[in-house]
Amino acid sequence: MKKGFLILLSILVGLYTLIVGALYFNQEKVIFFPQKLTKSYVFKFDQKFEEFNIKVNDGKILNGLLFPADSSKGLIFYLHGNAGNLGSWGEVAETYTKLHYDVFMLDYRSFGKSEGVINSQNQLFEDHQIVYSELKKRYSESEIIVLGYSIGTGFAAKLAATNHPKLLILQAPYYNLTEMMKQRFSFIPTFILKYKLASNEYLKSCKMPVVIFHGNKDEVIKYDSSLKLKEEFKKQDTLIILEGQGHNGMSDNPDYKLALRKILTK
Repeated sequence: MKKGFLILLSILVGLYTLIVGALYFNQEKVIFFPQKLTKSYVFKFDQKFEEFNIKVNDGKILNGLLFPADSSKGLIFYLHGNAGNLGSWGEVAETYTKLHYDVFMLDYRSFGKSEGVINSQNQLFEDHQIVYSELKKRYSESEIIVLGYSIGTGFAAKLAATNHPKLLILQAPYYNLTEMMKQRFSFIPTFILKYKLASNEYLKSCKMPVVIFHGNKDEVIKYDSSLKLKEEFKKQDTLIILEGQGHNGMSDNPDYKLALRKILTK
C-alpha cells in the first residue's frame, strides 16, 4: 500500500512539474492572442488614417496607424488589448478623434503586420519606448496622452512612469498580473510568470494625472483591481466606475464618452 501510494505521488508530482514547465515555456500563448495580417493587407476605416512602420532594437518592424483629428489638440497613444489587430482596434479611434485628439495605435509584435514574436516583458517595454520617442518628434509631451486598455494598461502605466506625458488613462486595468494569476491559477507558482506588469508599482512613479475607468460588471478583470490601484493615487488622480459596463465595448459607452469629454476639454 505504501509503495503504491509513493508511485502515485511520484506520478502526480511528475505531471504537475510537466504542467508548470509547459506553462512557463508557453505563457505567451496564454497571455497574448494575436491575429496576423499579410503585409499587403489594406486597412479600411470611415475616417482618415496614415500607416507607419517603425524599426525597433532587433531590427523588427512594428506597424501602427495614426488617425488625425480636425483641429487637433494633441495625441492619444492607444495601447490595445491582448487579442486581434489594428484592423478591428482601429474602429475605436473615432471616439477620440471626435474630441479633437489624434490617435496613434500600435500592433504589438506578432499582431497584425508587426514582425517578430513576444518573448519578454522588457522587450515590449523597449518597443513601446522606441515608438513613444518617435511620436515625440511630432508632438510635444505636453500634448501626449497615454491610454491603455486591458493588457495594455500595464504597458501604458510603465510608459507613463518613465516619461512625462500630459495624462495617463487606464481602461479596465489589473492591479498586476501576479495577482491575477493567483486568483485564476492558484495551484501554479507565481515565480514562473515572466510578465509581472506591476501597474501598482508603476503608478507610484507617475507624475502626471491618472484617470481610471472600470465597469462594475467586468467579467474579465474585476473592478476590485481598480479599487486597489486607487490606493496608489495622488490627489489629482481619478477613478470612474461605469455602471453596468462589462470588459468589452467601453469606448462606445455613453457615460464613458461623457466623462472623457469633460476630462479632455479641461
